[in-house]
Amino acid sequence: MERGASRLLEAVASATASALREAETTLPADVLGAIEGALERERNPIARTQIENILENVRYAGEHALPICQDTGVPVVYLTLPPTVPFTPDLREAVAEGVRRATAAVPLRPNVVDPLTRQNTGDNTGGGMPAVHVTPGDDLTITVLPKGAGAENCSRIAMLLPSQVGSVARFAAETVLLAGGKPCPPVVLGIGIGSTFDGAAARAKEALLLPIDTMTPYEQEICDAVNTLCIGPMGLGGDVTALAVKVRQGHCHTASLPVAVNVQCWAHRRATRRVEV
Repeated sequence: MERGASRLLEAVASATASALREAETTLPADVLGAIEGALERERNPIARTQIENILENVRYAGEHALPICQDTGVPVVYLTLPPTVPFTPDLREAVAEGVRRATAAVPLRPNVVDPLTRQNTGDNTGGGMPAVHVTPGDDLTITVLPKGAGAENCSRIAMLLPSQVGSVARFAAETVLLAGGKPCPPVVLGIGIGSTFDGAAARAKEALLLPIDTMTPYEQEICDAVNTLCIGPMGLGGDVTALAVKVRQGHCHTASLPVAVNVQCWAHRRATRRVEV
């Protein structure tokens, strides 16, 4: 391997580990702001106590460089690659090495297991892990989105009929209703609309990368519908069940309307690093 290529792979591994450390121990400003805004809007005394506990937890984790949640999730990684950097097995392995380093150094709970034997790999890597998604771009960037199981297990997908365009908000609200307190609300919903069965699910998760301090009127409509459920923080009742809803669309077959809802807990963790090429 050429020395330049070796340096790049080391930089990718280091940046991945650094992004994971940040994501696991701090919240992005837009997410923290959304939680603080939820406290201002919440009228239920018990619910307010839960949000105050969340904010205290975030503060303590940041001060002591500790994971925000005991479920440090599985590593979901988004790469943007410039034309000069091909996506090779070595590059993918560099991302995995970064995950292994973060698992040992932060430390992170080893969550990755064989789906059938349930044997734990011990370092949060394995077949298909980390989940790496690649898009072309001007710069080499690494964005990590640690995804815990409590919220992920509540996610749903449906192949709606074209005549059910008006039912998307209902499907999203129904998803949250069925989830109840299991995903540790107040939640963030990433919704993928259109594309194909798998494409809708991919767009739902990509929607979680978008800032949550603003919503379109359509996103706000869905968020308001979810909040009428009054499930509240930690499922104990209250005004704020969802912090935000983000939607990512794609064109689809004329006879299809795929809709996926990727549920995220209040600990909406993500971080990005740029690597010099």
